Amino acid sequence: MKERFSKLLLGEDMSGNGKGVCTAVTISNAITNLYASVFGQQLKLEPLHPEKKSMWKREMNCLLSVCDYIVEFTPTSQNLKDGTILEVMTSQPRLDIYINLPALKKLDAMLLDTLDSFEDTEFWYAERGSMSENSTRSGSFRKTVQPQGKEEKWWLPVPCVSPAGLSEKSKKHLRQKRARANQIHKAAMAINSCILAEMEIPESYMASLPKSGKASVGDTIYRYMYTAEFFSPDHVLDSLNITSEHEALELADKVEASMHTWRRKACITHSKSSWDMVKDLMSDFDRSDKNSLLAKRAESLLFYLKQRYPELSQTTLDTCKIQYNKDVGQAILESYSRVLEGLAFNIVARIEDVLFVDKSMKSQD
Repeated sequence: MKERFSKLLLGEDMSGNGKGVCTAVTISNAITNLYASVFGQQLKLEPLHPEKKSMWKREMNCLLSVCDYIVEFTPTSQNLKDGTILEVMTSQPRLDIYINLPALKKLDAMLLDTLDSFEDTEFWYAERGSMSENSTRSGSFRKTVQPQGKEEKWWLPVPCVSPAGLSEKSKKHLRQKRARANQIHKAAMAINSCILAEMEIPESYMASLPKSGKASVGDTIYRYMYTAEFFSPDHVLDSLNITSEHEALELADKVEASMHTWRRKACITHSKSSWDMVKDLMSDFDRSDKNSLLAKRAESLLFYLKQRYPELSQTTLDTCKIQYNKDVGQAILESYSRVLEGLAFNIVARIEDVLFVDKSMKSQD
């Protein structure tokens, strides 16, 4: 533990020459790496190994303890024995940490409890490398079924069920846990989005923005965003025929860049103060309104895109914010919510794999 905290204080620069990254990035990396060490091989619906669970709780408690010292001062009244009322400054947890950290700890505990609930199951797993036409358990022969859309993920073990399928009790348990994990995923994603939105946009990102939002999103999307009386992000996404996560992420980057380009133009228009603005006042307001409208519609399109592809990787702006962020509190909340979001998503996916295999087995009867 001393070694880990030494690395944190050194900013991952073991030479001690002060060339390491800032504390916020170091802690963010530490939480991300801890998650990979503990849950990286959690490929099945089963309780977390006791040693790994202990490691996760112990080291996360140490990393989160930094938040105990991130406070803000507020004036409070204090009554003295002689009746005098004094106004003194008292410290309390910073508001974003006070609100979000207890919620994230609760989500963390709920996810661990969800994994613990799969200790005794009616399904089991067969490794892909050793898969044959028949996989066995307790002397019974079972035909394995490949989960839909998982063919390219060769490292994932394949869930197996008996020819009779899962019992109603088991299926009810799986559905309940899926619903619970899905709600946790949404909650963690909402917290992560809020924290990222509050982070300052790095100057390097603003400098790299395209001069034209239209050129970034393309003529087709721009024409619909500008001319449609009632803008429907779902209609735009349906018409684009996105076939992969890579295409979705590429579109998210373009839309996000356009959104900030239009916002910047709207702000520049409003900031004019010369007599030239009086001269063409109406045209300036028209341009400002147009840019504001396009920025709002781009924000709406980006939101729907992330909702449709919840497994989407971080956008260029998100990555840039995390890389240049210097606020330790925000770094902890962002990385903690991000890893919990990933764990919840994986649990939902594993449950859906088991339910798919159960449904497929019954359709073969």
